[in-house]
Amino acid sequence: MALPALGPALPEIILALGAIAMVLIGAVQRERSTRLLEGIAIVLLAVALVLCVSASGTQTTFNNSFIADGFARFMKVLTLIGAAAAILLSADTLRRDGSMRFEFPILVVLATVGMMMMISANDLISLYVGLELQSLALYVVAAFDRDNAKSTEAGLKYFVLGALSSGMLLYGASLVYGFTGTVTFPGIAAATQGGHIGIGLIFGIVFIAAGVAFKISAVPFHMWTPDVYEGAPTPVAAFFASAPKMAAMAMVVRVFIGAFPGAIQEWRQIIVFISIASMALGAFAAIGQRNVKRLLAYSSIANMGYALIGLAAGTPDGVQGVMTYMAIYLATTLAAFACVLMMRRDGKLVEDINELAGLSRTNGWMAFAMSMMMFSLAGIPPLAGFWAKWYVFLAAIHAQLYVLAVIGVLTSVVGAYYYLRLVKVMYFDDAKPAFETADLGVRTVLLVSTIFVVALSFLPAPLFDSAAAAAKSLF
Repeated sequence: MALPALGPALPEIILALGAIAMVLIGAVQRERSTRLLEGIAIVLLAVALVLCVSASGTQTTFNNSFIADGFARFMKVLTLIGAAAAILLSADTLRRDGSMRFEFPILVVLATVGMMMMISANDLISLYVGLELQSLALYVVAAFDRDNAKSTEAGLKYFVLGALSSGMLLYGASLVYGFTGTVTFPGIAAATQGGHIGIGLIFGIVFIAAGVAFKISAVPFHMWTPDVYEGAPTPVAAFFASAPKMAAMAMVVRVFIGAFPGAIQEWRQIIVFISIASMALGAFAAIGQRNVKRLLAYSSIANMGYALIGLAAGTPDGVQGVMTYMAIYLATTLAAFACVLMMRRDGKLVEDINELAGLSRTNGWMAFAMSMMMFSLAGIPPLAGFWAKWYVFLAAIHAQLYVLAVIGVLTSVVGAYYYLRLVKVMYFDDAKPAFETADLGVRTVLLVSTIFVVALSFLPAPLFDSAAAAAKSLF
């Protein structure tokens, strides 16, 4: 029997072998190896990123169950950047709080392997294997601060609800296999071509949609998000808000565009409902929040709703909009969490929004960066977030989804209220004592993310062109 060509999966193989080596180093040196393992993790992620960027064309391996195309490479780059940023954000912060252990970078690398498998999955079995590899690592990461009751509660909630969603996804996959006779995405697409969609297959699509909606924290499977964001250590929440979201959204797009192009009228109704519900709940539920991490959790739910508008269009322009939206969302979210990690007084992190009062007078650079992120998330032109929403709304209009686009605009206006409230607190309220000096990794992530968002506001073409080229590989 001939061995499969391993070239398309080389980034994942390098990360997996690196994770095994990290486990052995950690087992021998224990806590003394923490800084070394953080450095190894960053190097591994950087090598995988270089391999993804340097590859070209469409390649498959493992009996066509793994595909490396333009879409996969684009989303993998975002995922790897999110994972590397999470390690930079966590290193000194978790060490200061006494909750850093050598297992953390290992778990991040293992989760990233699962995420990259999800992105490149070309059948339901490889998708499920990647999903479970990611989830098992994330269950542990969510409860990483095991001496903290809130962190333990967050981990337990995520585990229970995650197990439920995985079961629903697996049941949906079994229904799809039963009614199409295949688990490969091209095979399912061929079986559903011509619009011959039975009721059993529709049920399978519904269950799969429910399973993947949990992974992107979309309504009505969002209930874990605010509790996990608030309860988990802040760097862990930053990780949850970045890399896993990139992989999960890529998985959603790959499943519906790649496997069910002939059932677009059926699954579009599901995606439109999830999108509207997520935008509405994210916009209105965030208004009364006082904890900045819970506010960012509801913001994340709303942003996933906006991204799904592009998927609902079901066109190359729509997928391009999703990819552009996720890239800009990644930068703004990482910068926002970096600002949260800079909110430290008397050696402790503070999370109340009112603690930002008068920040412009005590730390003008941080206030400026946070304001840019809030304006961008609100979709105020000409910042990058405006272009992100512009492209998904435009794709919806071209697909004649006028009501969806209008609801998206209206919920953006509502969401602008709580984003701009943070700016008002930072610039117009009476100043509170200055925050302590932040760690180098946190400041680096904030600086790079802010430069990216501001630069993209005036020079968006490179990102849009890259996303357009990558989106075409799916069609």
